[in-house]
Amino acid sequence: MRAADVVEHFLSRAEWVDRAKTVDRVIAGDPAVDVERCVVTWMPSYDALRAALARDVRLVVCHEPTFWNHRDETPDDDVQIQTKLAFIRDNELTVVRNHDAWDRWPEIGIPWAWARHLGLGPVPVDASGVMGYQHRYDIEPVSLGAFARRVAAACAALGEGAVQVSGDLETRVGRIGVGTGCACLIDAFQKMGCDCSIVCDDGTCYWRDIERAKEQGHPVIRVNHGTSEEPGMVTLARYINENVDGLSAEHLPHGSVFRLVGTVS
Repeated sequence: MRAADVVEHFLSRAEWVDRAKTVDRVIAGDPAVDVERCVVTWMPSYDALRAALARDVRLVVCHEPTFWNHRDETPDDDVQIQTKLAFIRDNELTVVRNHDAWDRWPEIGIPWAWARHLGLGPVPVDASGVMGYQHRYDIEPVSLGAFARRVAAACAALGEGAVQVSGDLETRVGRIGVGTGCACLIDAFQKMGCDCSIVCDDGTCYWRDIERAKEQGHPVIRVNHGTSEEPGMVTLARYINENVDGLSAEHLPHGSVFRLVGTVS
């Protein structure tokens, strides 16, 4: 299968994607390269690219940018970008990005996979928030502290051993807003009737979003962007193995960017 065919497989099934504006494409490398194996990873960091080479795999399927800007632009005067581009080309790697399609892929795409990993269930009661990216799940009401510990336990399996929590830990919560990436607008969750929002550090700002929610009595749980989208990379690799003929995929974990360092042992 050609790398370009992998892109077309997803775009041809994602009617919500505007082909003229999408970032889903062959980002670097040869679109015509014939491949039988790929690694699926959240972001094609140097570590991920080297891991692919160690596996003798030449196709990397990713979700986030290769070149640290959303549209993966490669200006000639950016030395760091040109150095990474040369590394990809010199090692005959090809990078395919699947962002806009997988963000809204029904039932197994990014937000659905995250909610399932958190144990919130397969079907949201409301998926109307921000172009279908923000979902609401209803659970049996529980204290914010107990629920935050549930979220932390789920995140620990992905490499993030603690979560940030804003609000009174004794507050009862049961209508949970779930978002990933920049689709973490707390006011949108509030309009959906949520009484607690799970957001990530890409889509929320402390002084603007979280402090405002705190003063309104709306609890917030925040995790790392990579943590919230790792389950979606697992489902993407599984989807490729089950639905893309001629291509096998291995999930390459990325996980949380941060490690927690404290003074208490």
